Parts: sequence; C-alpha cells; structure tokens
Amino acid sequence: MDSFAQIFFKLVFLIPFHHWNILAAGNKYNCDDQLVSGLPQSSFSSSSELSSSHSPGFARLNRRDGAGGWTPLISNKYQWLQIDLGERTEITAVATQGGYGSSDWVTSYLLMFSDSGRNWKQYRQEESIWAFSGNTNADNVVYYKLQHSIKARFLRFVPLDWNHNGRIGMRIEAYGCTYRSEVADFDGKSFLLYRFNPKSTTALKDVISLKFKTIQRDGILLHREGQNGDHITLALANGKLSLLINIGDAKIYSTDAQINITLGSLLDDQHWHSVLIEHFNNQVNFTVDKHTHHFHAKGEFNYLDLDYELSFGGIPVPGKSGLIPWKNFHGCFENLYYNGVNIIDLAKRQKPQINIMGNISFSCSEPPIVPVTFLNPNSYLALPGTSGQDEVSISFQFRTWNNEGLLLSSKLYQTSGGLLMYLSDGKVKVSFYKPGKVQSDLTAGAELHNGQWHSVSLFAKKNRVSLVVDNDVTSSSHASIPMQMLSGDTYYFGGCPVHVNSSECKNPFGGFLGCMKKISIDNSEMDLISVQQNSMGNFSDLQIDLCGIVDRCLPNYCEHGGECSQSWNSFYCNCANTGYMGATCHYSIYEQSCEAYKHRGNTSGFYYIDSDGSGPLGPFLVYCNMTDTTWTIIQHNNTELSRVKNANRENPHTVFFKYPAMLEQLQATINHAEHCEQELAYYCKKSRLSNKQDGIPFSWWIGKVNETQTYWGGSKPDVQKCACGIQGSCIDSQHDCNCDADRNEWTNDTGVLTYKEHLPVTKIFITDTDRPNSEAAYKLGPLLCQGDREFWNAASFNTEASYLHFPTFHGELSADVSFFFKTTASSGVFLENLGIKDFIRIELHSPTEVTLSFDVGNGANEIIVQSPTPLNDNQWHYVKAERNIKEASLQVDQLPQRIHTAPPDGHIRLQLNSQLFVGGTASRQKGFLGCIRSLQLNGEAIDLEERANVTPGVKPGCPGHCSSYGNMCHNGGKCKEKYNGFSCDCTFSAYTGPFCKKEISAYFGAGSSVTYNFQETYSLAKNSSSHAASFHPDMTLTREAIAFTFRTTRIPSLLLYVNSFYKEYLSVILAKNGSLQIRYKLDSHQDPDIFSINFRSMADGQLHHVKINREEEKLFVELNQNEKIKFFLSSDTQFNSVKSLILGKILGDTNYVDPDTLKANSLGFIGCLSSIQFNHVAPLKAALHHSSSFPVTVKGHFIESNCGTLTGADSTSSETTHSLADHSGPIDEGEPLANAIRSDSAIIGGVIAVAIFILLCIAAIAVRIHKKKSAYKKKEVKGSEKEDSAETALKNELNVQNTVNENQKEYFF
Repeated sequence: MDSFAQIFFKLVFLIPFHHWNILAAGNKYNCDDQLVSGLPQSSFSSSSELSSSHSPGFARLNRRDGAGGWTPLISNKYQWLQIDLGERTEITAVATQGGYGSSDWVTSYLLMFSDSGRNWKQYRQEESIWAFSGNTNADNVVYYKLQHSIKARFLRFVPLDWNHNGRIGMRIEAYGCTYRSEVADFDGKSFLLYRFNPKSTTALKDVISLKFKTIQRDGILLHREGQNGDHITLALANGKLSLLINIGDAKIYSTDAQINITLGSLLDDQHWHSVLIEHFNNQVNFTVDKHTHHFHAKGEFNYLDLDYELSFGGIPVPGKSGLIPWKNFHGCFENLYYNGVNIIDLAKRQKPQINIMGNISFSCSEPPIVPVTFLNPNSYLALPGTSGQDEVSISFQFRTWNNEGLLLSSKLYQTSGGLLMYLSDGKVKVSFYKPGKVQSDLTAGAELHNGQWHSVSLFAKKNRVSLVVDNDVTSSSHASIPMQMLSGDTYYFGGCPVHVNSSECKNPFGGFLGCMKKISIDNSEMDLISVQQNSMGNFSDLQIDLCGIVDRCLPNYCEHGGECSQSWNSFYCNCANTGYMGATCHYSIYEQSCEAYKHRGNTSGFYYIDSDGSGPLGPFLVYCNMTDTTWTIIQHNNTELSRVKNANRENPHTVFFKYPAMLEQLQATINHAEHCEQELAYYCKKSRLSNKQDGIPFSWWIGKVNETQTYWGGSKPDVQKCACGIQGSCIDSQHDCNCDADRNEWTNDTGVLTYKEHLPVTKIFITDTDRPNSEAAYKLGPLLCQGDREFWNAASFNTEASYLHFPTFHGELSADVSFFFKTTASSGVFLENLGIKDFIRIELHSPTEVTLSFDVGNGANEIIVQSPTPLNDNQWHYVKAERNIKEASLQVDQLPQRIHTAPPDGHIRLQLNSQLFVGGTASRQKGFLGCIRSLQLNGEAIDLEERANVTPGVKPGCPGHCSSYGNMCHNGGKCKEKYNGFSCDCTFSAYTGPFCKKEISAYFGAGSSVTYNFQETYSLAKNSSSHAASFHPDMTLTREAIAFTFRTTRIPSLLLYVNSFYKEYLSVILAKNGSLQIRYKLDSHQDPDIFSINFRSMADGQLHHVKINREEEKLFVELNQNEKIKFFLSSDTQFNSVKSLILGKILGDTNYVDPDTLKANSLGFIGCLSSIQFNHVAPLKAALHHSSSFPVTVKGHFIESNCGTLTGADSTSSETTHSLADHSGPIDEGEPLANAIRSDSAIIGGVIAVAIFILLCIAAIAVRIHKKKSAYKKKEVKGSEKEDSAETALKNELNVQNTVNENQKEYFF
C-alpha cells in the first residue's frame, strides 16, 4: 500500500504546485448574505396553500404580508415549502419562524436541496441526523449554522411536526453567497486528454480536486497509462470510487503490483460528490466526500513506466492496457483542478494542452428521474392499471439493503387469485395464486440487496410468464402457469394499505424498504409527480422525488476488523475471529494481563492477552506462569546459544530478535507490569565488550526505543558496567566486565536486564571476534514480566465530599468503562463526566442497583442492573459499561447484561467537555464512600493511586482483598492480605500452587513406606500456634477429616494406616475383592469396627477420590463425589494418643493389627497416592517438599509424580517422575559452557578424572544417560542453517555436559 502511494503521487502528479486556489479547504470569506428576502414571488412554491393570503410568497422571514406566512391546505407530513434561488448558490445557514400572530408554527422539519427541482437530497447535520428542531412559538427566530454548506439552486423545507393546537405555519430565510464553478458534461463516449511538460517534476505537494455527479455506477474519471500494462486509474465501480494501480507483471512480484483502494458508496445518485487527493512528502490523503483514507508512502518509485498525459472521463485507446473493463464516464465534472490548474477552464478556452475527444458541453444536464422512497413497513404506492387485459407488462428499478420485502401485489381480474412479486433471500420471486390451482413460482437474480439499482421486468400473456432481472438473459425465468392471466385494475408497490382486505392486496412477506424508480405499467412510465400531487394513484409513508438510501457501513463503525453488513434501518458487525465482542466489536474477549487471568482462577498455561483492552492494539499469545507472583513469559525466535566468529567493526555480527507481538503491544504489557527482566548471557574468549581507550564499545544491544545500550545484565543504564563490575568480582579488577580482561580462555558476563524502559532486547551487535583465537557466544532469554500494577491500582474514598478528577473522557462514538468497587454505603456516584448537554454517569443507586445514565442528544437514558443480593457487602464487585452508536450496555459481576438500543437515526456522538469526576460529582453531592480499583476507560488504565496521594479525603490503595477473594484459596488454603492483592497460604493444605489446587502425588513402589510421626510434631511445635500442635500424647481425638486420592491395580492393598501409643489404629485398605474397607480399632480389648463399601472393584487403575469424616460414633464416607454413606461405630469413640500416620507399608510393630490389614500390608501399596490430608496435616506433601523440616521418614522406592492428574490405566507406565533426591537448585548456565569450551590442559585432567568415575558407574546409569540425552536433544530448537560444523560440535558437547550434570543430581546424591 505504501509503495502504491509513492508511485501514484510521484509519477502521476508531476505538475508543480504553483498557486492551487483552495476550493475544497473551506471558506475564508464571508458567506452569510440573505438569499430569500429579495426573491420575487415566483421563486416560492409549495405543496398546497390554505388560501391566497397563506401562499408561499408570504413566507419571508419577519414579514407580515398576507396572513403573515405560508400555511398549507392540510397540515400533514406530505407538505413542503420550496425556494428557487435562481442559480446554484452556496447556503451556509437557515432560519425559521411561525406564522405571524398565530398559533401556526413548525417544531421540526427536514431540509432538502436540488440543482433541478427534481431528485432531491436530504441534508444531514450529523452522520444520521436528518431533522432540524423548529420553533416553539410564532415569532421567535430559530437560526441554524450548517455544519457543512450546501451548493444548490433549490431548497425545500418539509415539516415533520407542528403545534397541534394550530396548523403548519412557516416563514424562512437562507443565508449564503454566490457560488462560481466550471462544469463539463460527458456523454459516456467522450473524454479530455491533458498533456503536460515532463520537466515539471519539482513539486513537493501534489493535489487533485474535483466534483462529479452521475446516474451510472461505472465509469472512468482519471486514467494514466504507460508501457507493459502499467496504468493508474480513478474509476467508479458499482457506485464506489476506486483508486487502482497496476505495475507490469514483468517487473516485480509482490502484492503491491495490483492495488485497489475503494472509498465512497452509492455515488450513482445524480448528486455532487467531492474528491480530493493530496500528497505532501510521504503523506497521502485520499478523500471522497467526508471520508478520508490516509497513507504513509515508503516504497520504491521506479517501477512504473508511464506516459506524460492524463485522460479524464475515459481511456484514449480502450484496451491498450488490457486490464480496464470500465465504461467511459457519463455525467458531469465540476471544478476539476490539477495542482492548481483548472482543467475545465483550459478546455473551454481550447488551450493546446487539452484535447477534447467526443461531445463535451460546459453545462450539466439533468436526466428526468423521479425516485420514490419506501420509508417503513406501512409504506405503499398504489398505481392504476387496465383491468381485464390478457397481457401484463410491468417493469421498474429498485435498490435496497433488505433481503426480503414485498415489491408488487395485484388482484387478477374477476377472481380471488392474484400475483405477488417479492424479495426473498436477495432474489426476486413471482407467485401466481388462484383458489383450486397449484401456486406457480418464478425466481430470478441473486444478491439483489446490495444497495445497487436493479431492474425488474415481468411480462405475462395468457398463461406464459417471463421474469428478467438486470436485463440479463442468464438471470431470467420463464414458465407456463395453469391459469389464464387477466390484469387487475390496481397495482400495489412496496406494501398494502391498512384498510384494504387481503383479497385486494396480499402481503405475507413484510413491506419493502428501499427506493424505486422508472415504474412502467403496460409499457407506460408512471408520472410519480402526479401521484405526489394526488392527481393519480394513492400512497402512504413515501418520499417522492428522492431516494433516501444510506450506506450505514460507511464509515465502518465495526472496530478491530469486524465485518459490517446492513439492513435499511441498521448495521451489524460480525466479530468472528477478531478477538473482540459487542455490537461494534469494541470490547476484547481476552484479559489484559496474566494477573487478571490468575484472579479468574486460571492455572499456568498459554493465554492471549490484550494489553490495551478495547484499544487499537490486538491480542497476542503469551505463557502465564501462575505462582505466588504471576509471571508473563514472552518468547522470541532466537533462544539458542549462538557462536560468533570473524566479526569486526566494519563487518559486525548483527542479531535480530523477533517477538510474537509488535513493539507497541510489548510496550503496553511492560507498562502494565510491576517488574520486567530479560537475561542476557555473553560468553567470550579474547572478545571484549567495552573499550575504555576510545569509548566506542565492541559490542552493544538495542532495546525497544531503538537506542544503543552498552551496559549489560546485572548493571544499570547509567553505570555502563557488567554484573561483576557492580559486585566487584570481575576476574581482572582493572576492568568492569570479565570479557574485557581479553583472556585466551572462556569466561562470561551474564546477568539480568531489569530497566523496563529499555526492554525487550531487539538487536545485538558483536564486533571483536576477528583476532586469532577470538570467539564469542550469546544467549538471550525470554522477556519476563511480573504482576500487573494496574489490576490492583485503587483508591479509598473516605468522605462523601471527596473525589478524584481527571482530564475529559473522550469516547465520542464508542466508549467503555470498567472497574471494581467495594463499599458498605447504600448509594454513591462512581464516576461522572458532563458536556454542554451530553453526560455520562455510573452510580450505585441503591444497595441492589447500579445505573448507567447518559445523553448524547436524544434525551437522557438510564440502564439499571438489579442484584438479588446487596452490593454494599464490603466485597469487590465488577462493573462494565459500554456505549456505542448501536447500543449501550451495563453488566455487574456475572449478572445478566442489560442493553439499551440506540435509535437508528439519532445523535451518535457523546460530546463531553468537563473534567472526569471519580468517586463523586461536580456538585459534590451523592459522593461515593468505599474503594474503587482497576478503573479502565477505553482500555486505558487510570492511575487512581497517583492522584489519591495529593487529594484530601482520598487514600491510595484499599485493604481487605481476602473478603472478596478468599474463596479462591481451595483445599484448606488460607488467604493472606497483600498491599497489591492477596496470596494463598497452602501450609496446612495437601495441595500446592497459587490457589492450593495443584495435586501433590507420588508413586509408591513395592515395599516403600512414608511415616509421619505426630509425637515428634508435637515436640517441635508445642510452643507455636501451629495446627500440628493439636497432635500430642495427651490429646484424644473424637473426630477425623481424611481425604486422599489413589490409583492401583494390586489387591489387597494398604492405603492408609494411623496408630496410637495405646495400640489403637485406623486402617483403610482394599480387600481381596477390590472393595474399600475402613477399620477402626479404638478399644484395644475388642475387634475393630469394619465398614465395607462394595461399590465395585477399585483396583481398576483409575483415580478414586476418598473422603472420610468421623464425628464421635458417626462415620461418613464419600467416594468419587458420590452421595455420602453413613455408618456408626459400635466400640469406643475416642482415638487416644495418636502416634503416626503410615502410607505404603507398615515397617514397625504389627502384633496387634487384624489379619486382613496384615494381608494388605504384606506388599504395602504399589501405585499412586495423591493429596492426602489428615485433619490439618498433609503427610505426602511433607515427605516430598519439606522432609527436612517435618518428622517424616521415607523408605524404599518413592517418587514424586503427576499420577494424581492422569486418567490413564496404569500410572506406572504413563507418569513423568522426578527422584526425591533431585532437589538441588538451578544450574548456572555459564559453568557448563565454560567447561564445554575451555581447552586448556588443566581441564583435560579434570575430564579424565570424571571419565574414570563415570566408567565405575556406567552399568547403573548408561541407559538413563542415553534417555536423558535424547530427551534433551528433542527439546532443542533447531539452529540456523548457516551454523558451521564446529558450532554444532560445540552444542553437542554442551548437551553431553548438561546431561552428565543432570544425572549426577539424580544418581549421585
């Protein structure tokens, strides 16, 4: 697109810009003369007059002649007052009065204009406002300055409403000035050819401006052509203006070789349309009427080979380019200027630069067209026909956006049958019906609801019928019908009158909404002006002599790439695959940060984030690591360790890093974050970073602001050092970086870059690797960002008079507001912004009501959301409000969204000018008491805390998050308050993770055992407030709460065993038949109570969830979330002096244990146990994660696993495991690299020693090493194809070194 703009304006507009006389840039002169007061009586006309003293000639402003104004015979919506100004005039303002000294005045009216007194056009104040507000009494003058001036000869005032205690009465005035123009009329076969001097190519600014009018939807306006098929064309195509460029296919192969930019719509309406194309430097503006497309040119200029002549209205040699299918232009040009040169004036004066080809006149002819508009479903037009004829011939043209509607209905002669013509699914269908006969249908055309004019012709004679659409034989239909056709006496177009019965006019399809013209019955065109004058036919709710169709998709109000479609009264946005939702695709379906996802309860994974919400930046994919602090991880395209040789300052090694998002998107994400970092590792051997001699660095990097940075990880921007220079640990104290020591051995400068304003790293330049034995390697980690400072940004409002104020909220066409609030007050205003008349306000109206109030000029509107529970419960509640030109909506928490639909033809702009008040109003009444958090306006976060710091009565932040978010801590996790948010303490939960929802599971091998000793827990915790202190020898338990998950295929099996110092115990086993058994022995002198749940065999390799709750003698068991089963203990209810809990195999004294438990214990447990909770103790979690700080003993093969989350049949074959011994910390990446690429002899000796040690253990670990090595290689990202064999060998060596280190951790513990 950019290359197109340069090509077009550098090579087409080659004439220098000398003295372009601005005609399209607005008026800088006075244009407010009175235009009506001096006109003769003959210049006034009207639809009717009450009497000669109420004639239109008495309608001059402030005059008292006659009856003191114009009044029609009947006051209805079909009356009009018309002024002939004598010639085309520029009108800039209008004014109205009522009839002098009467009760007659108009309260609203339409203003129409025309060049010929036919084919009128309605004036619109805004995009969709037609009506002007009129008078409220007879004598006051209401004056309107037009937003854009009218150029026309005729004005027509059409009353819409009036004083109902009187009649229509008007006196009017128009203001403006003389309008001068040059006009040329092209007959569809002619054109102008303009030749210019090729040496005139020095212009910095190129401009072309013109106006045109036509009834043809296709035609060439401007064309320039060259060799090899090159051409540039400005043409009408289907009523739209297209700017096209074609570059010969032998020159370049890119998408820019053929470009088509389209603007405007419905331009074949025989009204003037303006075109302005401006080029200044690389900026290009292409404007049609009020709609502008902007370009910024960057591309090459040398592709086109064009001649030094331009044609207007046609092509000199049709078909020369081979790619132009359009007709010559048929219509009028006005004020055609080309870099200040008046082309039409040159043609009129027959200057040699201009050749006139064909018949061109210098006045504009007006074709006698009278269109009619069907405004609503009640509209109809009844026209007479000749009854009893055996031949029916009807034709007309129509245009509409609706795919359905009645076109024509007529009763046949002397029968109850008839014919129907209607639109269905964008096709024309004709049906003939008659009682006792099979209905006959014909169909023709397709996609006829595209807003274009389409012709329809129906011819029937006797029983033969033909239907033709658009004069296209391929789009026609012919049939024989089983009835004799005799024409009726009336044809109803567009609909049926309310008072006419269905036998006269049948309409089962709904009324037609659109325009018709050129209606012919029996080969005779109907005079619609006679219909308007009530001398022929009948009609209702029509506008005669104009087509009021509007393209509601121009401009396209669907945001973020949404597709616009329309009907007659509205438009619709298809938001599929945009990432946005709502009536105009305004609101993002994605959260703005990983922090927001986390607090919706999401776990770690890949998510799309939309950093600016409803703003222009789109969503992109990141990885969210949901820990206590949320990390956003953004990867780039070059994550491998990469080696560099043979680079110097003249030929630096340059690395580009590409991220899955634009820099603007990354910038928004970084701005949201509390902290961002990126690790940069630089490994060097005789390769320096900085240069103290001349101050020019040897290596540097570029961040997002495209500035050179010479500091490295672990340092700060103003220090210009490496991490070792900051820490004082460099290998040479004379230098601030390890690499600057310039040693002939490998070292590194590795650290984390944390200065947000410079991240992410986008480029690295390396130069010092061209000396002997000089080389370097680098590795850049992903961009890591922590938290979301906007999500918790809050303010506390402590008095009703307190508020925060911010700049005016700008959301003229679309606006959204979202925030969290919590309060104990019953009411209060959240925010308010006022305009002169417009306003927007969101408030807590009552404890159960939130309201959105606004006015955009159509009157105040209010949306109310009712909550079934009070909202002043001191918990966080979420409010989201949106207002666009189609609708307004309000949602609170997860309650149903409330929507208010905007009127189709009302004011659409929300115009505000005061400050935005948050937490109060401009009047300081109805202030809000409580907290507001995470306030977003159109996706942009408002910094409440910064303003609260300097505002009396308001404090930054808001405590008490756990009252709202505490329920997000699951499985016994406890909510802990933080200044910015909260965290979940999982200390006494069997689960882990940010919300205590992540299962902790382990695989138990044969004979393995985990013992948790409560006695030792007591001795360690008796002086603390820990729940573990509840277990001690003196404590007697009368209730237990046990929960765990298991998976096994072995029976019998021991799942859980708890014993005491008094030979009492609890065992949970799987019996021989696979049933679950719970055995309580709480009396050492009696046999245990046995409770069996014969649900089915639970040794089926599937996960089973078990919950056991005892309350004295009552026992409740729940399996797999099924209904609880209730049992009763028959022995004692006291569990005395609990000693230990055992998982797997009992290794201690079992003399007092019953035989079935002993059988289950013979092999212990083989399989998976997960998330084990015994009251407030999590023994499995303690064994896996806290074995050094808890009294837990582990024996045998016991491995942490994810088996508690898998659904496979056998965890032993599907789980991914980590050795319990593998608990060492992260490895320093610098050391393996140094070990791998260091070549001195000292290291060789070390390698030999390590090799001997490995050989001693090879039988035990060879297979394991091979597996680890293969897995590591598979996870690597493939490197560049340009890597040499030495670099590949280096990476392989690193892989082996890393593998050895990993296996040392696992096996040499």
